[in-house]
Amino acid sequence: MPRTITIAAIQMDASPASPSQRLARAEGLVTDAADKGAQLVVLPELFNTGYTYADSNHRFAEPLNGPTVKWLRDMAAYLNIHLAGSLLLLDQTDVYNSLLLFSPDDRMWRYDKNYPWGWERGYFRPGRGVTIANTNLGRIGMLVCWDTAHLNLWRQYAGQIDLMLISSCPPDITNPTYHFPNGDQITFDQMGPLVAPLKNTGRRLFGDMINEQIAWLGVPAVNTVGCGHVETAIPNGFGSVLSMVPAAPWLIKYLPQANQMRLSCDVVQGCKVVDAGGQVLTELSQDEGEAFTIASVTLADQLPQPITPQPPSRLPFMGYLTSDIILPLLSTPIYRRGVRRVWGRQMAPIEPATKRRLAGLVLILVLIVLAAWFFRQRRK
Repeated sequence: MPRTITIAAIQMDASPASPSQRLARAEGLVTDAADKGAQLVVLPELFNTGYTYADSNHRFAEPLNGPTVKWLRDMAAYLNIHLAGSLLLLDQTDVYNSLLLFSPDDRMWRYDKNYPWGWERGYFRPGRGVTIANTNLGRIGMLVCWDTAHLNLWRQYAGQIDLMLISSCPPDITNPTYHFPNGDQITFDQMGPLVAPLKNTGRRLFGDMINEQIAWLGVPAVNTVGCGHVETAIPNGFGSVLSMVPAAPWLIKYLPQANQMRLSCDVVQGCKVVDAGGQVLTELSQDEGEAFTIASVTLADQLPQPITPQPPSRLPFMGYLTSDIILPLLSTPIYRRGVRRVWGRQMAPIEPATKRRLAGLVLILVLIVLAAWFFRQRRK
């Protein structure tokens, strides 16, 4: 028989604050949602710290026996709910952005964000694969924020789940203002036609694109976001500005100031509960601030199977190139230096596959140099 469950999506201000302060604020919201009958309560991404690109992220990483994980476990048991939230998780020699789901009987499921967005790679490493939580409420799939832009992850859940759970805190990087020490401010509108297609893609992703993928899966979903205004430094500002120069060559004049550049933007709206047809049942606006929204959804009596082709991505190729390749490459050294400084030299080891790729690249470069030398000698 079809089942009905009640879900609460919590929206929290993205501004950084100490974990103790943010857990206290989260406790009030979670308790109120449980009092309203929520059986599943979902907190936004990095709910215990807020969202910023700062060295403090390295020391805020917590192990599985840390205070945030204990808080999630205790709240789920005390309120008799399933409770989910994302945090920076210290796991042996690396840090992950882990979405944890606790049941009231102390079972835990973990999903590690597969695709750190751009500069996020300076603070945690990618996870691998998907997680299906076989709970008393049903089989729940899990994603974190920018993962929702990747069709391959949605496909891995097709026909396998009753419900999708997404925890997000997306700053509207596609509507930014870049602030330089000399007082200049730059927006996307000033950066020319190559950058223009990226504008508002965050709103497309957390609006219609998520709804379309949910309708394709045929399962209801919950997505949480942060709210408020994000103002932050940028990891490797020099490299970031340099990567923009091919699209807007005039930005080269800002390279001397690039490492002191700051970014400001709002958070993308999207704290919502969606039914199996992709229709939004309830959604919070950004103006509502820290709050929760609640709705009941119906789970099918059998695992739904997609019956149509998967909808295409609504995002341009340039968005993936920038977010998945260029900015992560610039940010990875910041991650390695940061976690080693805080947690020890054993952290963030270079994986064998990475060493093989680097060795292959070196070999190719050597062969190119030797080939050039050989042909030069023949001309002589």
